[in-house]
Amino acid sequence: MTHPLRFGLKLSGQDTTIEALRAVWRIADESGFDHVWDFDHLASIGDGGPDRPIYEGWTLQAAIAEATKRVRIGCLVTGNTYRNPALLAKSAVTVDHLSGGRLEFGIGAAWAEIEHEMYGFEGLDHRVGRLSESLQIMKSLFTEERTTFDGRYYQFKDAIANPKPIQKPYPPLWIGASGPSTLRLVARHADVWNIAGGDPVRVKELTPMFEEACREVGRDQSEIRRSIQFGWDGKERTELLELSAAYLELGVTEQVIYLRGTEPARLAEKIADLLPDLRKLERATMAKDSAH
Repeated sequence: MTHPLRFGLKLSGQDTTIEALRAVWRIADESGFDHVWDFDHLASIGDGGPDRPIYEGWTLQAAIAEATKRVRIGCLVTGNTYRNPALLAKSAVTVDHLSGGRLEFGIGAAWAEIEHEMYGFEGLDHRVGRLSESLQIMKSLFTEERTTFDGRYYQFKDAIANPKPIQKPYPPLWIGASGPSTLRLVARHADVWNIAGGDPVRVKELTPMFEEACREVGRDQSEIRRSIQFGWDGKERTELLELSAAYLELGVTEQVIYLRGTEPARLAEKIADLLPDLRKLERATMAKDSAH
């Protein structure tokens, strides 16, 4: 295997409580998970409609940084159109410093039409182009003394961005993508490809597109880790182990278990109990590979 198998927990920040969020962060930190996540929406999504309680994703990441000691922190994924790239880069650097260099920087092109309509956010009709420019700008802000950029969507002139991130050259970039244009951005910029809307069948469908995008831009696809988020109802332990093994067989080494339901902390405890068995999957796969 090119990359180690790592596990995370995700509690979105939607339709939940601060107490539940803090409990999940503690479990992730103390039970040995590799990373812990929220998401980035300003109005609730899904079947329950947009008016349920929801907390802001980057503020939560700052809170996770202060509430934890070792687990890595991220948002699957930040909606690029919600913030100017300078503001987003500054938020990322702040969380990186607050956490002592534990930020995993998740970002995507955004998609929720209702949020753009309600709040007057622009750019959904050119979301991939905006994401492309934002990634270029933020990488420059993270690494250069001054950033000048004259793009179609963003213009920067001698922009200063200090301090720089703790992690060099910048926190790992997790880019969510499932279409040809965004997959090319993954190939150009990402440390991790977050496979949007993935199940094992979908991963099989998207992988050739990802590999082709890497060939088009001259990137070795093995450099890019692959991630997925998926749910488990907490009932049959074998179901979780088998699903994780199926993703690992497809090369997905960053696995994030999405906590849904009314008792996320209780579900997180169940997953924590299974974490040693989940980690054994990597050794089993390595032994299988060496036997061949």
